[in-house]
Amino acid sequence: MLGQPAGTGSADIGYVPQQKLFDRGTALRARDLVALGRDGQRYGPGRPTAARRQAVLAALEHTGMRRAADTPVGLLSGGEQQRVRIAQALVSSPRLLLADEPLLSLDLQHQRAVSDAIDEHRSSAQAGVVFITHDINPILGMVDRVLYLTASGHVIGRPDEVFRSEVLSRLYGTEVDVLDIRGRIVVVGPPAESAGHHHADSAHGGHA
Repeated sequence: MLGQPAGTGSADIGYVPQQKLFDRGTALRARDLVALGRDGQRYGPGRPTAARRQAVLAALEHTGMRRAADTPVGLLSGGEQQRVRIAQALVSSPRLLLADEPLLSLDLQHQRAVSDAIDEHRSSAQAGVVFITHDINPILGMVDRVLYLTASGHVIGRPDEVFRSEVLSRLYGTEVDVLDIRGRIVVVGPPAESAGHHHADSAHGGHA
């Protein structure tokens, strides 16, 4: 990956896993979790240098979680834990970011803040981003290519090439309407009584 053989641990790759909540008894602080994204591939704890502390706090600031730097992650809400995980993925300024449903548990305001933070990193670091989501609308204006996956196949292209009624109707093998409602994409499938047909209600977006 990134022109190098596969190995274990790389600061050049950031990863946001699908959300799994920490147990309430987890004593690890938010700042400690984020720091693992900077030097967690090393053996033993990283040195608490000024640069390391500054990078960790900056990453937490970008996702609106600096105030919780010293809070045990187990005491944070699901949305707060998710924002800390995103800070962890960004703290090493990765050249490639893999984000698996990073907007889960976030309200609309924080979806926008997190999406903006990821896009700012993509632009400033000239990084590649693969962003998996069931709702492409929060990042629609930031996406250059979309991979739309269904059980019957896939289609890939620019958003305006993929989100078209004729394209998704062909993909699903049934009539699908793609609506643009004040800049938000809505994919509508056939009535529920149309037995044997898929219902198109979600989109998987690839952002690179």
